[in-house]
Amino acid sequence: MTTSTSFDVIVIGAGVIGPAIATAMARQGRSVLIVERSWDKPDRIVGELMQPAGLKALRELGMIQAVNNIEAIHVEGYYIKFNESSLLLKYPAKSDVITSPHPVPSCMQGDNEKMLNDQTLNLKDWENDENVRGVAFHHGDFLMNLRDIVKKEPNVTALEGTVTSVVRNSDNTVTGVTVKTADTKTSKEFSAKLVISCDGIYSKFRKELAEDNVPTIGSHFVGLHLEDAVLPAKHFGHVILGDHAPVIIYQISPKETRILCAYRSTKPPSQSSDQLYKYLKNDVLPSLPKETQPSFLKALESKKFRVMPNQYLPGRKQGEHKGLIMLGDSLNMRHPLTGGGMTVGLSDAALLAKLLQPELVEDLGDHDLVTKQLGVFHSRRKNLDAVINTLSIALYALFAADKNSLKILQKGCYKYFLRGGDCVRGPIGLLAGMLPYPMLLFNHFFSVMFYAIYCNFIERGPLGFLIALFEMFETIATAVYIFTPYLWKELVN
Repeated sequence: MTTSTSFDVIVIGAGVIGPAIATAMARQGRSVLIVERSWDKPDRIVGELMQPAGLKALRELGMIQAVNNIEAIHVEGYYIKFNESSLLLKYPAKSDVITSPHPVPSCMQGDNEKMLNDQTLNLKDWENDENVRGVAFHHGDFLMNLRDIVKKEPNVTALEGTVTSVVRNSDNTVTGVTVKTADTKTSKEFSAKLVISCDGIYSKFRKELAEDNVPTIGSHFVGLHLEDAVLPAKHFGHVILGDHAPVIIYQISPKETRILCAYRSTKPPSQSSDQLYKYLKNDVLPSLPKETQPSFLKALESKKFRVMPNQYLPGRKQGEHKGLIMLGDSLNMRHPLTGGGMTVGLSDAALLAKLLQPELVEDLGDHDLVTKQLGVFHSRRKNLDAVINTLSIALYALFAADKNSLKILQKGCYKYFLRGGDCVRGPIGLLAGMLPYPMLLFNHFFSVMFYAIYCNFIERGPLGFLIALFEMFETIATAVYIFTPYLWKELVN
């Protein structure tokens, strides 16, 4: 139990983002208290696929070795199966993107920016690959590595307990937190110049920014654990498209594979009824690659399903509530289809640490200066944030395709990828987070729309011209509706 009750920074939550920002602040000479309800290894089905831009952020933070010695599997891109056709989308070439990290001051020490060789990751192969890579792993193992890193920092105090409230002074500035400690079951107050809330998707502190600062649930994912699954493309994430909602498959260790099956409902499917089982067996199973079906059927028969909501929350501008910052999923969420959550969160942590470094902000108690830097943070995070978040929503809408105009866009998107060249390099670079340019996303999305309309005219033929003409207007309206509101929210919120 810590004897000190006063710190420079208090970090709420030791998920992925909490240890990242706590480590960065500590290495910059700040005294940090990080509070976590339970330091035991969690068992979750989210946060298991790291995009290349997320790994770049880990390097900048000097924490890339958190992916080592957990049997992680490198990822080279995506295998897309659309009905009976398939294609491979490789991550962008290193020559086409910026791969060199911009280190967080004081965080790259020794060789901690370099990945290590281990049982499943080969540094030489990684460096010799002409393309950037991602990585997949057990969330709990990765998280425990992050926690080990932060606990080793001499300026960090790790505490097990539940933060029950933030403490404010007479002018409403946040000055600390109240913690119900795990060992004594009593409440204790800790003070700090800055409190950073990283308490995840079910954050109870995000409403401190505004009462209406709550996420919306658009659908659900049903997760299953596959043993010894055979996949068509080793080292590729798999996206299975068809009449059902999209299915995502990726290997997370030499013997284990995760499958996430989207479920079109804002309400979670009942696991006690046969409705979910029938959906997975009758709709999902037949669409899977033949070689993958045996392992899926085995997992299905065990009826060990994990259901999670797919939530969306645009990131609000911060600074009005002095002394308090939201980071990670407590600030901003997107659909998990594209695996961009950790990428955005870690990139935000790296950016915030750069902007609050002692050379720029000597005293974190200078709230006016911190507020000014938060304005810069909000502006500079928009490019990556807008691309990852908007792309996740747009792709889910296309891939889930529950009406005719969306099916036209879905088919057009797949055919657009088949063209290769820039029609693949741009979209996959955006997905990887390595091309954080909202206007590039805008260009490719509406290029897909027009190409889809063109393909539909060709498919309808002369006799179906009038039908295709009507569908053109319907498709344009649908594309504008599912894309522009989200891009607008992300860029101007």
